[in-house]
Amino acid sequence: MSNSGPHESSNVTHGPKTSPGKLPEDIGSAAEDEQAHEQHGGIMQYMAVFAALCFLTTMSFLTYSPYWPWKDEPQVGWAFMMAVSCTKALLVVLFFMHVLWEANWKYVLTIPAAMMAIFLAIMLIPDIGLRNRMVSQERALHMARGSDVLLLEKASSAGEVENHEHE
Repeated sequence: MSNSGPHESSNVTHGPKTSPGKLPEDIGSAAEDEQAHEQHGGIMQYMAVFAALCFLTTMSFLTYSPYWPWKDEPQVGWAFMMAVSCTKALLVVLFFMHVLWEANWKYVLTIPAAMMAIFLAIMLIPDIGLRNRMVSQERALHMARGSDVLLLEKASSAGEVENHEHE
């Protein structure tokens, strides 16, 4: 009587199927590395991304120029600059960090991290909104208020008038 079970006679392998790696003498030259890099889009694609980054940086500087049409609404400028910054970060991550050409496991890493970042931002909103609720009397005396901004604006405009009169 044999002790061999049904599993011993079959050619079933367990675990991942792998292939042997290359030996150091089999590894190609720099030309093969360059060909592998060409699969990622080539130099022209990187130059186009660089040009897009330069253009987006110029657009960010536009918000502080005299040509910016929403000077009286700083929230529009902030939102615009945040959109430009996020776009620039996305271009850098996708192209220069080669995430665009990674396998689908990149979603396993980025989606939970993005969800945690959004969750953290939402959880901090009450802290930011209620930060003046419980402060010491001394700190409350020295905190900035909306009326202080108006006083500073009046003082700066009065200073500009005085500077023009002295010239």
